[in-house]
Parts: sequence; C-alpha cells; structure tokens
Amino acid sequence: MSLFVEVKDLTIAYGGTKVLKNINLNINEGEVVGILGRSGSGKTVLMHALRGAEEYEDISGSIIYHLARCGNCGHIEPPSMNGKGCSHCGKGTLEPFEADFVSLGIHNKDRRNIGKRVAIMLQRTFALYGDDRVITNVVNSLIEIGHSSSNAMDRAMELLEQVRMSHRIMHVARDLSGGEKQRVVLARQLVRDPMLLLADEPTGTLDPRTADIVHDVIAKAIKDFNMTMVITSHWSEVIKDLADKAIILEEGEIVNEGDPTEVAEEFMKLVSHVEKNCDVVLGDPLIKVKNLTKKYISVSRGVIYAVDDVSFDVKEGEIFGLAGTSGAGKTTTSEILMANVQPTKGDIHVRVGDEWVDMTVPGPDNRGRATKYMGILHQEYGLYPHRTIIDNLTESIGIDLPYELATGKAIKTLITTGFSESKANSILGKMMDEISEGERHRVALAQILMKEPSIIVMDEPTGTMDPITKVEVTRSILKARDEMGDTFIIVSHDMDFLLEVCDRVALMRNGKIVAVGEPEKVIVQLTEEERIQAAQE
Repeated sequence: MSLFVEVKDLTIAYGGTKVLKNINLNINEGEVVGILGRSGSGKTVLMHALRGAEEYEDISGSIIYHLARCGNCGHIEPPSMNGKGCSHCGKGTLEPFEADFVSLGIHNKDRRNIGKRVAIMLQRTFALYGDDRVITNVVNSLIEIGHSSSNAMDRAMELLEQVRMSHRIMHVARDLSGGEKQRVVLARQLVRDPMLLLADEPTGTLDPRTADIVHDVIAKAIKDFNMTMVITSHWSEVIKDLADKAIILEEGEIVNEGDPTEVAEEFMKLVSHVEKNCDVVLGDPLIKVKNLTKKYISVSRGVIYAVDDVSFDVKEGEIFGLAGTSGAGKTTTSEILMANVQPTKGDIHVRVGDEWVDMTVPGPDNRGRATKYMGILHQEYGLYPHRTIIDNLTESIGIDLPYELATGKAIKTLITTGFSESKANSILGKMMDEISEGERHRVALAQILMKEPSIIVMDEPTGTMDPITKVEVTRSILKARDEMGDTFIIVSHDMDFLLEVCDRVALMRNGKIVAVGEPEKVIVQLTEEERIQAAQE
C-alpha cells in the first residue's frame, strides 16, 4: 500500500497546554486506522487536524498528504493513481504531489481542494437539514458540487441504497433515529467521492444493535468507494473488526501501536478497572420510604399501580440503586422522592440536619427544606450549548460570586468528578462541543454538585454509553461520594453498572420491590426475560 498521510512530530497546544505531543503516524492508502483513547486524550483534535478545516495558533510538526495531481487541471487522487491519465479533464497525467497541512495556510488552494475529498462523521453533530426530507438532503449535497437536478435524484437514490436508507427517503430528517441520521450523514459525505473518511465516535451515543448496523454500512462504503479511513471508537470490538492497525492515545501521546486486537485488549486493561473504596463508612438513614404507592386510572387498562406498597431506606453517604426493566416503577419512585410526583399514599421522610422532613407536605417550611439540598441528573441532561464550561457551572448556582471564588469553586468541583487540576483549568473556557461525551457528563454532574446537594438522584446515567465512558462515569460518582460524602440514588436498567458503583440495590418488578441488599446478591434474582430486556434497553 502507498503511503497516503504522514504525520510527523505533530504538536498542538491550547493556552499553553499541549493536547497533542509529538504524534508520529503513517496512514497508508486503503488502510483503516483505529484510534483508542480515554475522553480528553486528544482523539478528536487529531481527527480535526487531519481534516484540515481548522487553523491552530500553536502547532508544529507536519501533516503531509502524498497524492497524485493532474498537471493540466489540478485534480487530485490518491497516490496509487500516479502516472495514470486524469479522469476529470481527460487531458493531463497524474503526477506525484505533496501538501503539508501545517505549513500551508487554511486558505491555500491545494489545502482546500484536498479538504473537499476528506469526509467526516462526528459523534453528535448530524450535519443535516432537519426540516427537509432525507432524499432532499442528499440531492442538495449533489447540486452543491455541480450535479444537475436531472441526474442528482438518481445518484441520491443510489447513495441512499448503499447506506441502507432507501426505505426512509420521504422521512423528515429531524424525525430519524440517531443511527438513521448517521447513515444519511454518510450518504451526504459520499457525494464528494472522498479519498479519506474520518469517523470520530460515529456510534458513541447509539445502542449496540444500532451501532452494529452503522458500522456495517461504514465498512461496506469503505470497500465500495476504495476509501482510506481513520476511526475513533470506545467500542474495542469496532476497532478489532474494522481496523488494519490501531493506536492508543494517552494524554495527547501515542503510547501503543500495532495489531488492532492486541492494541484493543491492552486498552481495555488500561481503562476497565474501577477501584471502589471498601473502607467507606455509611451513616444513619437519610431517607425513609414506607408503604409508598402511586396509582393511575387508565380508560383501557383500569387501575395501574406504577409503585405498589414500596418500603426502603437510604443511608447517609450510600450509593443506592433502583434496578429493573422499563415499567418496573423505578423512575416513578425517584420522581416521588424528588417531590416531582405526588404519591397516592405512603410516607417519605428526608433528614435535614437532625430533623426529619415529611416530603408529602408541600411548602418551603416542609418538603421545600429538603428539596433545596437535593439534585437530579437526568439521562438527557441539559447544558447550555452557547455558554462556556465556567459559565455553565457558575450560572447553575443561581447566585453571583466574585470571579476568583467562582473559578476556584468550579475547578474544585471538576476535580471532584475526576478531572485533574490541569485539565479542569484547561477546559473552563471551552464550549460544550469542544469536549468529549464523557467529559460533558462529568461537567453535568459538577453542575449539580456546584449547588452543594446532600442527595443526588441520577436517572439512567449510562444510557447508551460506550463501555469506556461508562467507566469514567462510574469513577466520577465514586470520587464525588468519597470527596464530598454525598448520597446517591442511581436509577438504572444497566445491571453491570449497578454492580460496579452501588453499595446496595433494590430490585423492582411490576411496581414492587422484590429484593434489597448487596448488588451481587440482588441482581442474580433477575429472571432470564428481564436480563434480555435490560440488555436491549
């Protein structure tokens, strides 16, 4: 295989902090290179540097594209086309050509022309016209690069067939699932006949079944379009299945390179172990729930007991899990605890200092005394996308603090969720789309912790997270508990996660608690049907 992209001693820094350090990497034509790394290791920065669409103030080294360029019209092709006739103009011959994205400015014509043949898929940014139909999204991309309206429709149908989306051509883009959106994004990228596809966590927020479909589509596109690909993923199986070689990035440096299976296994050893502090001493009960019931009246189904005579307690400093499949009653129970839902009957008391507060009695002198010391982090947590991280954290408090005090508190809170002090300092001025998914989740937890709650409810905190981000979330919860002594209630169908993070678990089934105790002893009581359902959710 011909050498296609040569990265030599690449270093990139923001505000004096190096995010990439002396990166050396060769990417051969037709090769699939997999990049593994924790959140914040520099994977996304490297991908954007390879794309060449951004300019960096503090950058050194080289990103050299080895290409074939037509001496007549300037059309470019991968290096294996050297010496062949130009298919674009039909007159010139393709000759060896090199371009260094570091030395060439962002407005350089050669750099722009190469960039047009580099496609990119991102984790959360679906580059689609949300109000347009799927077919219109792809047709518009074709017209933008010079296709006539008459042939754009046929070509769009061909591309949508290749990404297995021909059955959704009339759907409005915003109404598609995450996996479907990614496949339309890929179709829009393929219209440019890319030489290189950069796939940056393209399935990071998708469930495993949907992710498999997207990976299959990407693999087929690589083969059909003779593309080279660089892919980052937290799913080690993806790197094993798709990549020809793999690297591990750790704090901006390549620490391992080689066979994808060996590198992926080494990476999982580095990140999968979570140390739980077994010396934590739990306090007296902080929450007491007795005979809690919530029923609804349905016209078609009659009386429905979402929560049916539930009793349990949660100790101060404990990480307590509410486990079960969808419809078991765990989310309704947590909403009642947070006073967002009024129970039909039963008692809920929360201790504030030395006094017990009745959570069924509204008002600032009753449950209002407790709720101001309680926080909830929903699965679809909300961060302000157009605010910096420091603004997200300080504005969440709801009171004005002197800048130095606010910054100090924000850094300390970020450290509590698992950031190093240097990393916490470096991200304060960043926007949400400039940090990884795992880092965003930790910022969302820090946003809750900034309000100094004593009790934190987390509703499905791992969702469809990849295994590495899940480990990071586990560590952030354990570290926050150890550092601040907070009490956590974790609502989840992710049994492996509950085993890792919880001190005790309550298993719910049909609105009832059927077992409470150590996670290992409770979770084994799941039925086979429940295990299958939990794995699919």
